[in-house]
Amino acid sequence: MTRAATVPPAGEVRQRRTGLLPRLLRHPVGITAVLVLAVLYAAAFLGPFVYSASPITTDALNTTASPSAQHLLGTDELGRDVLARLLYGGRITLTISIVSMVVALSIGSLVGALAGFYQGWTETLLMRLVDTFMAIPSFFLILAAIAVLGNAPAVVVTVIGLGFWPQVARIVHAEVSKIRNFEFVEAGRALGASGSRLIWRHVFPQALPAAAVLTTLGIAWSILTETGLSYLGLGIQPPLASWGNMLQNAQTYFWVKPMLAIYPGAVIALAVLCFNLLGNVLRDLTDPRSRF
Repeated sequence: MTRAATVPPAGEVRQRRTGLLPRLLRHPVGITAVLVLAVLYAAAFLGPFVYSASPITTDALNTTASPSAQHLLGTDELGRDVLARLLYGGRITLTISIVSMVVALSIGSLVGALAGFYQGWTETLLMRLVDTFMAIPSFFLILAAIAVLGNAPAVVVTVIGLGFWPQVARIVHAEVSKIRNFEFVEAGRALGASGSRLIWRHVFPQALPAAAVLTTLGIAWSILTETGLSYLGLGIQPPLASWGNMLQNAQTYFWVKPMLAIYPGAVIALAVLCFNLLGNVLRDLTDPRSRF
């Protein structure tokens, strides 16, 4: 006796046909967040080609200067161009946040997918490892790793990614555990498909939207983490600029030149807000009950 196939509601069919990107473009909050982030990334990666001032050249005779035609946002405590440092610092901060989340997504997806699909002792072993990492406060784990390994940019990227992978593994594990019992997986097993093929070609793509939503939120977390490390003097080191070490340098001059702290603080807050809003919108759009 053959079991009848379940026919999805018409609204869900329309959602699948419409696609995620067109629905995101119809969402006012989502499109605003995407546009603002596009402007930030364009400014960080293309701005230095347009605004040619050096972010590291000092001028002891022109410190904490007001905005002018030569320095559009003025200069900092060492006479360096503030706008140039914002642009180059954004390139470093935004790159670190994206690459660190690629690290977190890669490790978390691998662990979560293997644990959710194979279950048994594999699930027990891997998920207890995840629980162990989640029991340790991420920021203190990152501080300990940097104290041992140093604070080179590659180390900062890796340790920030290692601080977030357990959350990704949790989400992927929950999604894969649910999807592995679907009929198309059973059909693949009956046709002789290998476990690795079933995981990476059929099961994991179904879990990827939920992981992508969490990763979007994780990028905001990684921006705050990198800026926090740089503010404490443990992240990106001078003469390289990052939004975090710009805040650190500005704290002494806050009452004399508050804009030195306001400029990097504002772009950090704007980037984090937009990534959080984008994550919330993607979560709503991946919900079958969403009206968008």
